Amino acid sequence: MSLPEKTLPQMLHEQAQRQPHAIAIRQKDFGIWQPLSWAGYLRRASHVGLGLASLGLGAGSHVGVLSENRVEWVLAQMGTGLIGAVTVGVYPTSPTHEVAYVLGHADVEVVVCEDQEQADKVLEAIEQLPKLRRIVVVETKGLASYGPDARARILSFAELEAAGAAIDAAAGDARIRAALAAQRLDDIGLMIYTSGSTGAPKGAMVSWRNIRGVVPGIVDRLGLDARTTHLSYLPLCHVAEQMFTSFVPLYLGTQVNFGESIRTVQEDLREVAPTMFLGVPRIWEKLHAGITIKMQETGRLRRALYTRALAACAPLAEKPRSAWTPGERLRHTLAYWSVLRALQNFIGLRRAAVALTGAAPIPPDVVRFFRTLGVPLVEVYGLTESTGMVTGHRRDAVRVGTVGPATLGVQVRLGAQDELQLRGEMVFAGYYKNPEATAAAIQDGWLHTGDVVRLEEDGQIRIVDRLKDIMITAGGKNLTPSEIENQMKGSPFIKECIVVAEGRKFVAALVQIDYETVGKWAEAQRLAFTHFRSLVELAQVRDLVQAEITRGNSRLAQVAQIRRFHLLTKELDHDDGEVTATMKVRRSSIYKTYAAEIEGLYAGG
Repeated sequence: MSLPEKTLPQMLHEQAQRQPHAIAIRQKDFGIWQPLSWAGYLRRASHVGLGLASLGLGAGSHVGVLSENRVEWVLAQMGTGLIGAVTVGVYPTSPTHEVAYVLGHADVEVVVCEDQEQADKVLEAIEQLPKLRRIVVVETKGLASYGPDARARILSFAELEAAGAAIDAAAGDARIRAALAAQRLDDIGLMIYTSGSTGAPKGAMVSWRNIRGVVPGIVDRLGLDARTTHLSYLPLCHVAEQMFTSFVPLYLGTQVNFGESIRTVQEDLREVAPTMFLGVPRIWEKLHAGITIKMQETGRLRRALYTRALAACAPLAEKPRSAWTPGERLRHTLAYWSVLRALQNFIGLRRAAVALTGAAPIPPDVVRFFRTLGVPLVEVYGLTESTGMVTGHRRDAVRVGTVGPATLGVQVRLGAQDELQLRGEMVFAGYYKNPEATAAAIQDGWLHTGDVVRLEEDGQIRIVDRLKDIMITAGGKNLTPSEIENQMKGSPFIKECIVVAEGRKFVAALVQIDYETVGKWAEAQRLAFTHFRSLVELAQVRDLVQAEITRGNSRLAQVAQIRRFHLLTKELDHDDGEVTATMKVRRSSIYKTYAAEIEGLYAGG
């Protein structure tokens, strides 16, 4: 498909001209969905941009956003873009030291914070942020308690917009038009920081050309059009959510919905019933566990109908609908009206024309489960450095365990050790203030992904593991830990599995139970517990996990099977440095923290 040779801010201006009264964004506030038209989107974003300009910002300046997803996030992003400045997202779950690192490293001059909680993190680190001029706060409750020094740094979002509106009333439109006319596709529009699972996060610079380069492949592969609707809830400082909240909507003119909060996603999904849904593997695993819990709590008849429906539709999970026989269509229809329709309504995905998972490996059984339910789940692959999705299943050609073929405009090849390498306009511009890392990542125009893959005969790509994560046992056998871990995480009772095998005689693992699912199971068994640790320490729980690991082992080669495991007595925590803001496991940190437990697994051979 052909897209206009325009930047995202230029596309916002075009959409406002093309369909001024159409709804661009809806946000749920106090239970009511508030619409914002394309004309209103441009007007408010222009006011934010002019307000930032009044603070001395302009082309090339850096603006941070520290907030959950909400309309003010994208208004700040597009307002920043309209004046030629660069947006830098920061995870709202990040502790103070991580916030300070990103804002300081990115040379942020103004940061937009959601509320007092986020503003406090910035103020606590203010001595480390010499370039920071002002803190803009969306929700001002509690700010009156600040001292005069803090108050002098703070400006409310409403005041920022009002300042821009005053400029707009004078000569704002001319200033915005001039700024837009000066923009070029090779200008940097976004800075997205990597998760930092193996070291300090790196600031990936994404140009408007990169964004324009990735959109055609996303739209083509997923079958999106102007009628597509989306619920935005994953962090906007991650490229995955940016794809469907900013990139695609600005080019296609599609509608985005912001729910009440990250905690109301399930309810918001049921209300919005989006035609497209993006979930990282943990979201799908939680939905899987939620259905499992519901089925544990329901009566025998419903459980029997559920089991029969799954068995009837399981063979159809990877079979295109166009290839279904009349008998298979009848079987699916009966299962749909008796069981599956209610389950699709329960998770809010009955109207989804496509659902996708990406950003991390997902257990194959979880993909099969949702496709069996009739949810059109496809697996996609992409990186921050590729500006998002660059491979993905076609909706009618899914092979579970792969991530599909390359999308439109993406060239792929295999490098040394079967490393996947990519080329195309979507390859990022480089890492901010890190030429060495940039030179290592992009060589002769090819992005070195660091992922080991296998290319199937029909172009499907199978991710083996991260190159740096492949382990070699004491016997010289190469193991891919993610394959082992994903088999185990396919169980609704296992939330995390961290394999230990490097230089060892056999495979062992640290296992974290899913507290909610195992807790419900324990209640059904009339087992007493009071908290996470007391639940883990029940002998029956260990037997349950052993049974799940035995089941997972049956699908693995003997050398890859987990022989011993240790149950973690606490949940892995971002604040403890055990997982990243995107919940990716920091292996080196966990191996260090649980060194004694790991050695205990290998004691006595």
